Amino acid sequence: MSNSKPTLVWLRRDLRLSDHPALLAACENGGAVIPVFIHDDTVDALGAAPKWRLGLGLGHLAEALHAKGSQLILRKGDALEVLRDLIRETGAGAVHWTRLYDPDAVARDTAVKAALKEDGVDAKSFARHVMFEPWTVETKTGGYYKVYTPFWNMVKGRDVAAPLPAPKNMPAPHTWPESDNLDDWQMGAAMRRGAVVVRPHVRLGEAAAQDRLDHFITHLAQGYNEGRDQPWKDGTSNLSENLALGEISPYQCWHAGRRAMHEGKQGAETFLKELVWREFAYHLMHHTPRILDSNWKEAWDAFPWNTDENHAEVKAWKQGRTGIQFVDAAMREMYVTGRMHNRGRMIVASYLTKHLLCDWKIGQKWFEACLIDWDPAANAMGWQWSAGSGPDATPYFRVFNPVTQLDKFDKQRDYVSRWIAEGRKNVHDDARSYFDAIPKAWGLKVDDIYPSPIVPADEGRKRALSAYENRDF
Repeated sequence: MSNSKPTLVWLRRDLRLSDHPALLAACENGGAVIPVFIHDDTVDALGAAPKWRLGLGLGHLAEALHAKGSQLILRKGDALEVLRDLIRETGAGAVHWTRLYDPDAVARDTAVKAALKEDGVDAKSFARHVMFEPWTVETKTGGYYKVYTPFWNMVKGRDVAAPLPAPKNMPAPHTWPESDNLDDWQMGAAMRRGAVVVRPHVRLGEAAAQDRLDHFITHLAQGYNEGRDQPWKDGTSNLSENLALGEISPYQCWHAGRRAMHEGKQGAETFLKELVWREFAYHLMHHTPRILDSNWKEAWDAFPWNTDENHAEVKAWKQGRTGIQFVDAAMREMYVTGRMHNRGRMIVASYLTKHLLCDWKIGQKWFEACLIDWDPAANAMGWQWSAGSGPDATPYFRVFNPVTQLDKFDKQRDYVSRWIAEGRKNVHDDARSYFDAIPKAWGLKVDDIYPSPIVPADEGRKRALSAYENRDF
């Protein structure tokens, strides 16, 4: 073993071994490498589904590290205090981590880096959660981009570094520090019985993520332009779940998409644009953190949103009982799979914010609780895009008609019949699973009568347009 001091690799949303500069640099330092995950306040703040999914990801990563002759050390507490404890226990001389960009993580990491350097520890942060660091993309006047298309045009030709291999060897310390037991953290406690229903739909870990990417590039990229809008078919990559926890890197996805473009697969460029849409969300979060909890366009603070998350119409929306089939099918898909088709996300968000005139933050909060692919930047930007209050948002006067949208994208009602049970003789297993996943307190049963629309599509559109036209900004 080398005489070099050990390096702690502080893992967060980078639960993989390949394309991991922080881990690779630690292995090249010459000393022992000690992977660490810290359950701090940012983990406590997670909603039920993302916290449960994170726990699954940590368990899987621990197995992958064990196969490499390594271990994942788990500790709970304040990040700086935990790291200092581990440094004292192991004699570590360096701490590496992958940068995050939400304001809570930035504040924590900045303080940790300054304190560790003051302690004489080599504290280094590395890129890889996004392809283009937010401070490296500027307009001609030196500001940040507020509109997606110019942002795409600026970055689409940039070089993206080739993905890095997983380390061949991960030097282990003579003695491993003590670790918490993952089960003791009870990260799935808030999921209750829903965990059993959602678990078969999870694609867990780095290998599964790579398989998903390979399947998409091989079989779906060619028809992605059309397939991504059809919720009844397997037409998307489904990689959001794995990207959210860094079980695959955007670099790996980008290079696979570029290869598909060179092979002439027609949907590959659209796939790359979706990756850059994710980047755009992160850049906006970095430059304007208020996008996470406030109207990005501040004038919308004056709009008379309904802010009562316990309102009867909001309750119906949450339960997938609005009487609007596209909305209800999409909400039920989320409870059974932990994810929702992108077209469905646009429809349910538009219906909540425009037909029901509810504050987008109600939907954002609900998605934070229910999605296993929850991502702070993408979730916030998506909701503000739908509400009309965000940057480069859908125009306020564009109100999706969920009935005609269903006619356009689910003509045969395959999506609806998969997720809505009421009134059907042959009920799909997934539609039944909804009743197993939801709280018993909702008191819903398969043989209930399907509700009439709480706000019909045409009526809701008229109500929304009237509210927008009468606003005073």
